[in-house]
Amino acid sequence: MKISYDWLRTLIPTDKPAAEIGALLTGSGLEVEGIEELESVPGGLRGLVLGTVLTREKHPDADKLSLTTVDVGDTTPRQIVCGAPNVAAGQRVVVALEGAMLYPSSGEPFKIKKSKIRGAASEGMICAEDEIGLGQSHDGIMVLDTDLPNGTPAADYFGLGSDSVFEIGLTPNRADAASHYGVARELRALLRQPCQLPDVSGFHAPAEAAENVKVTLEDAAAAPRYAGLLLENVRVAPSPEWLQRRLRSIGLAPINNVVDVTNFVLHELGQPLHAFDADQLAGNHIRVKRAEAGEKFMTLDGVARTLKADDLVIADANGQPLALAGVFGGQTSGVSESTTRVFLESAYFAPAVVRKTAQTHQFKTDASFRFERGTDPNMVLLALKRAALLLQEVAGATVAAPVVDEYPEPITSTLVRLRLPRVEKLVGQFIAPARIRQILTDLDILITEELTDEAGHEEWILSVPPHKVDVTREADVIEEILRIYGYNHVTLRPHNSASFLARFPNPDPEVIRQNVARLLSGQGFSEIITNSITNSRYFETDDAPDPELVRLLNFNSAELNVMRPSLLPSGLEVVRHNVNRRQRELKLYEFGKTYRQLPNGGHEEQNQLVIYLTGNTGAETWQQKSAKSSFHQLAGAVQQVLAALGFPEPASRPVEHPYLAGGLTLLAQNQPVARLGAVAPAVLKRLDVSQPVWYAELDWDGLMRKYKSRLVAQELPKFPEVRRDLSLVVDRTVTFDQLRQIARRAEKKLLRHVNVFDVYEGDNLGEGKKSYSVSFLLQDSTQTLTDQAIDQVMNRLIQQFEQQAGAVIRR
Repeated sequence: MKISYDWLRTLIPTDKPAAEIGALLTGSGLEVEGIEELESVPGGLRGLVLGTVLTREKHPDADKLSLTTVDVGDTTPRQIVCGAPNVAAGQRVVVALEGAMLYPSSGEPFKIKKSKIRGAASEGMICAEDEIGLGQSHDGIMVLDTDLPNGTPAADYFGLGSDSVFEIGLTPNRADAASHYGVARELRALLRQPCQLPDVSGFHAPAEAAENVKVTLEDAAAAPRYAGLLLENVRVAPSPEWLQRRLRSIGLAPINNVVDVTNFVLHELGQPLHAFDADQLAGNHIRVKRAEAGEKFMTLDGVARTLKADDLVIADANGQPLALAGVFGGQTSGVSESTTRVFLESAYFAPAVVRKTAQTHQFKTDASFRFERGTDPNMVLLALKRAALLLQEVAGATVAAPVVDEYPEPITSTLVRLRLPRVEKLVGQFIAPARIRQILTDLDILITEELTDEAGHEEWILSVPPHKVDVTREADVIEEILRIYGYNHVTLRPHNSASFLARFPNPDPEVIRQNVARLLSGQGFSEIITNSITNSRYFETDDAPDPELVRLLNFNSAELNVMRPSLLPSGLEVVRHNVNRRQRELKLYEFGKTYRQLPNGGHEEQNQLVIYLTGNTGAETWQQKSAKSSFHQLAGAVQQVLAALGFPEPASRPVEHPYLAGGLTLLAQNQPVARLGAVAPAVLKRLDVSQPVWYAELDWDGLMRKYKSRLVAQELPKFPEVRRDLSLVVDRTVTFDQLRQIARRAEKKLLRHVNVFDVYEGDNLGEGKKSYSVSFLLQDSTQTLTDQAIDQVMNRLIQQFEQQAGAVIRR
C-alpha cells in the first residue's frame, strides 16, 4: 500500500522528516518497506532561487551577450553573463547557483559551474523555462511577477515541492489503516497530536426532490448499509492537475474526473465508492440482491462472467446486474464521456461475501481489498459527502436529491472488559493508567465504565469502534496499547521466563525428518526442493483428463497450472537439468507434498520422501572401472531409512505404480510404505531424460503414524553363530521374499538372518523352474548350538519349504 507523505500532512500536520515518520509507523506494526522520493520535475529545482536583475550592460567582447548583476538574497550581488535578448534591469528571474544540476526539457542534464565567458566572470545562470524542465519555450529568460523575497527557492514559487511515498506492508488484520486517514489516526496516537477529517460542512442536499433513486436491500445481512446520492449537470472531463498529481503519487493512473474522485476518496478515507450512470438505472431503482445462478454479467473489462447464487450484485429494477457488490462494476452502467447524471454509491458490505465473490471470479481491486478486510460503516456518509463536494469542484455537479441511506440494523461498537493488572502481566512491564487512558483515547476506544473487582483491582469496560475489526478481546486491546506504547520501551529482564510451556509432539516429526535427511546426506545424496505447481501435461492428455488433478484457477503460466499429484516429474526436471549440463552421476532426495482432488469436492495432501539414483556409482579410476547405479543400491538406501524409523526388515511384493517399469512395494505392519523401481522409459521420454533413473517413493505420513520411537538395546551374544546353506528349486513365480517369510515363521528363536547368494535358471532344472542358493545364520544367546539342534532347525525349514513353496532341495 502506497501512502503519500504530502497527502498525509493534509490530515495530520507535521514537520517531522519522512524517515522519522516511517520509523514510527514500523515500530507500531505498520511496516514501512521503503520510502520513495517523488519530484514534480527532475531534480526538484534544487539550487534554483528567485532573484532581481539590478543592472544590465552589453558584454564588451560579444554582441549577443549581456553582463548583469543579480540580487539572489546574498550580501553582495552576483555577476552573471546572460545570452537572452529579453533580459533587463528590474526583472524578477529564476537563477541557478553554482553547483545546481539542471534538467532541460530536451538534452542531457548539466551542472552550473563558476566560469569565465569571453573573459567575464559568471557566477550562475539566469534561466529560461526549457532549461529547467518547466516547458519548451526558449525565446528568452523567464520573467516572474512575484513579491517573494530574493533567495526564495524556485520550487516554493512554482509549488513543486517534492513528496515522499511510503510503501507499507499492510497485514490483513489492519484494515483500519488502509487509507491516508487510517495512517493519520495511527500517527495521532504516536505523535500525540490531533488529526482532522476533511471538512464536509459545505455539503447541502435538497430536503426533497421530484425524482430520486430508490434503494432496496434484499439481503441486509450481506449489505448492512447502503447509501447513495444523485448528482446532475456532471461534466466528465480530465481531472485538474492537483488531483492527477495525488493519484500518480500512489501509483494510480488518472481516468476522468468522476472516477478519479472516487479513487481519491477511497485512498483518503478508506471507503470505496462507485459511480453509476444514473440514466442507465432502469426504473430508477437500485436493488442489492443475490445473483441468479448461471446468469451472465459483462464487467468493465469487457469479460462476460457467469454468476453464482452466492454473488451479491447491485441490480436495477428489472434485476439486471449493474455491478458485483464491492468488487467490480458493469460495462453498461459505468460513467462515460456522455454521462451527465451520476448516482454515487457508498456502502458497507459483509467482508465474507465480498471475499467469496472476489475469489470466485479472480478479482483483486482496491475496493475488494478493503471490503474483504472490513471497512468502517460509520465512514459511509462522510465519504459520500466528501466525494459530492469534490465533484462539485472538479465536474460542476449539483446535488439533485436527498441522500439515500438504508441502514436497518446499525452496527454497534464492541464492548471489551480490560483488567489493568492484566496489561502488566501480558506486556511484562507496568504502564501507568493515565498513559493507558491516553492511548485508548487516541485510538478512538472509549472507556464507558470504570469498575473495581473484589480484590480491589481496577478494570474498565471499553467501547471499541467498528473500524477496529481485529480488536474483539482483552488481549487485542492490550496489543493495541503495547503497539503505541512501543515495543522498544519494554525492558528485558536479565532472566526471561514463561508461565506456560507449549507441548511438543512426541515424537517430533521435524526432528525425525532432519535425522533421515542427515542419514541420506551421509550416504552422498543431495537434497532438492521443487515447485509444488507443475504441468498438467505430465499426467493427462486432452482426450483423457484426470479428475483427481487439483487445478489452479488463476495460473500465470500454462506450464504451471496444477498442484503436483506426484513428486516424480518435478524431480525428473532436476535430473534433466543436471544431465544436460554433463552432471550425470546423481543421488537426490526430497521431502514434499502431493495433492489430490477428492470425488466429494475436497482435497487431500500427502507428505512423501522420494529418492532418485541415476548415472554411475562413481568416477572411473585407474584402479577400477565405474559401474552403473543399480536397483540394489536404491533398495539399500530405502531399507536404511526404514530401519532408522523402526522397520528393519520390511516385507515386499511386486510393485504396481503407473510410472515404474518393475520394482518392489515394501510393507510395514502389512501396509505399503515404499515403492521403488526403474522409471518407465515412456515417462523418461516425456520428460526428455536421456538416461535410466531409479526412483523410490516413501509414504512419509504413513511412516510417521507407524514410527517406533523406542530403541531396544541388548547385550551382544557370547556364543558363536552357525551358517547353513540350502539350494532350493522352486517355481519361477516364487520370490525370495516368500521364502524368507516362510523361514521366519518356521523358526523364530534361533534364526538370525536369511540371505540369497545365488540364483540359477537353466534347462536342466525343468521348464518354469529356478534355483535359489540361500544362507541361514543360526545363533543361541544362551549356549553353543549343538549339531542336533542345528539339524532340527534345518529339517523344519526344509519341511516348510517343501509344503508351502513346493521346493525341491538340491543335494
